Amino acid sequence: MEVGGVTMMTRFGFVSLLASPLLAQPSSKDVFLLAGQSNMAGRGVVEAVDKQAMAGISVFTKAKAWGPAVDPLHFDKPDIAGVGLGRTFAATVQKHSELKEIGLIPAAMGGSSLQEWAPGGPLFTNAVERTKAAGGRLRGILWHQGEADAVAGLESTYAERWMVVMTALREAVGDVPVVVGELGRFNPKYAAVSEQLASLVVRYPRVGFVSAGGLKAKADGVHFDAPSLKEFGRRYAHAWLMLAGNW
Repeated sequence: MEVGGVTMMTRFGFVSLLASPLLAQPSSKDVFLLAGQSNMAGRGVVEAVDKQAMAGISVFTKAKAWGPAVDPLHFDKPDIAGVGLGRTFAATVQKHSELKEIGLIPAAMGGSSLQEWAPGGPLFTNAVERTKAAGGRLRGILWHQGEADAVAGLESTYAERWMVVMTALREAVGDVPVVVGELGRFNPKYAAVSEQLASLVVRYPRVGFVSAGGLKAKADGVHFDAPSLKEFGRRYAHAWLMLAGNW
């Protein structure tokens, strides 16, 4: 499927859709929860342009206050946090929709496994608490995680375990669309988990799957580089826009 010149959902070719009401809260800001591990948090090299504020786009800080959305958005590991996909996601949604005041809620944790996101655990609880504290209207959840689960014994059950986490998360914060991203194709060991992630579009309602085709890694072979994360953000946005248009 081609959207704005971007190929998405390449393994299955479509997005799962099901109508649902918005989560209404007393604020004009439209917010998105960013969850998962380090490639959602962002490890790209930060340049001057990444420190420039973007009109109408804000981030919910560690101190639980709204501020300018400048990279790094996340604060999970301050010494290595960097450029992520959040800013280009928000800018693309802003450009192509009626949403003009967009808030990003960072909650990803580098190195975290899916088990560490289990309902009731610290990461899950933190994401829920931050989302509720942020207010606004939750419009979607952006998820990128799976590298930590790319090991024998965990790969084949990823989708089932993810659905348990996401069902509980939606029950806690709102029954909103979810966009998940393919793991880096630059590392063959991630392929099995990526296949599980892609299968979610036919196994779980209102999920979009975004291709990582053509995206490049940093020298560590684990993290996407900054240009790739920015492109990933645009792809996530197009996937969310497709879901939102039928929501």
